[in-house]
Amino acid sequence: MSEAVSRQTSRRLYGSDAAPERQREAFRSGEVPVAVYGLGRIGLPLSIVYASTTGDVLAAATDRERAREIADGECPIAHEPRLESLLRTAVGADALTATADLPTVADAASVHVVVAETGVRDDDAPDLSELRTMLRDVSGGLDPGDLVLVESAVPPGTCEDIVQPILEAGSDLSADEFGVAACPSRAAPGRALTDLRGSHPKIVGGVDAESARAAALVYDELRVGDVVTVPDSTVAECAKVIESAYRDVNVALANELARLAEELETDVRRAIEAANTQPHCQVHEPGPGTGGHALPDHPYYFVNECATETPLLAAARERNESMPEFTARTLVRELAAADTHVEDAVVVLFGLSYRRAVADARKSPAVALGETLSQFGATVVGVDPLLDDFSAFDDVYLADLDHVAEMDVDAAVLVTDHDEFEGFDWGTFDDPIVLLDGRDALDPDADDALDDHRVHTIGRGDD
Repeated sequence: MSEAVSRQTSRRLYGSDAAPERQREAFRSGEVPVAVYGLGRIGLPLSIVYASTTGDVLAAATDRERAREIADGECPIAHEPRLESLLRTAVGADALTATADLPTVADAASVHVVVAETGVRDDDAPDLSELRTMLRDVSGGLDPGDLVLVESAVPPGTCEDIVQPILEAGSDLSADEFGVAACPSRAAPGRALTDLRGSHPKIVGGVDAESARAAALVYDELRVGDVVTVPDSTVAECAKVIESAYRDVNVALANELARLAEELETDVRRAIEAANTQPHCQVHEPGPGTGGHALPDHPYYFVNECATETPLLAAARERNESMPEFTARTLVRELAAADTHVEDAVVVLFGLSYRRAVADARKSPAVALGETLSQFGATVVGVDPLLDDFSAFDDVYLADLDHVAEMDVDAAVLVTDHDEFEGFDWGTFDDPIVLLDGRDALDPDADDALDDHRVHTIGRGDD
């Protein structure tokens, strides 16, 4: 075998006749060029993991300014442990090169890792527009033996029905000349690097057996956790949607139980804790609603994309989407009990992100809650020490925590229980307020400052 042919063989994983250990060595050494497309909250940490494993990764962003920041070693994502320092190290060592020139990256790479942002449109139909755009760029640089790994959460059947045809059409290659595998990310913002390295088993499923083998080899090198190879890409895609659907249904059950508990004048969380001592019962926590990039969107991949009716999934979505309005109406009731009309009330929302310790407001329940309270006539103020992007909050005035303590406030809602709120002195408000706890984070027995206020916890009936 000539040196040129040997070098070309070592660059590819799909269809390689090299010994498995030689393929692993080529991947670890950077002989197999890797590109990661999409440098968001999961894509950028994933790029760092690839860079630390192979010593050479091309990181492609669709936004030129983001690509420039990353190329300069500046981290555009806050509150992601160790990401900033690891990015500086990777860029300084030339282990990560960032660019917005996706076609050039595609020409250079042999393993293409696609982390496009997906979700649903306003009509709840899947939004795969960014994925399609990235795939067209990838297809122009696709060579025989290349491997395309789809990390995005997508409707089942996407790799076979959308990804593979787009790549074929743009590359003039036949489907058996390159590999495609669904490898849905299970990482969560705020702990992405830890999750990517192995908090949960990695699921991989190929459009053919060789795609699955090559994908499993890659992730086995990236991670300390297990790699689970499933029969095909549709199984892998389905597994990701099932994860989100399960959680959505479980949270919907918890939220429905919370409503019942208020009628029954009991404490739903204490009841759930007791029920969960039975190993077969694992009910989640109720709250003011769900948010983020998974739970509000992924169930619709089943509900709206399959002919089979899914009334359970649809009902769970409806219940969870109704919780911000339920929370708002609960606050109106509590205000009335304190002789305050909602139209005259100043209400502060504590925590605008969709989850504690996360700087991300995508589909946060605080958005719908703020809109509803504004429609009811309240003046709504929001405070979140983690968020930098408040563009979703058109109906909310923004304030910092110190400013809120000086305001004339009628009510406060603890929407997201960030650690930064733990030391907040509720006694700083001169007059009694209505305090609605959406997360069971306040303890009146341990905080005397709460004695002056009217405190109500979602899911705890007043006896």
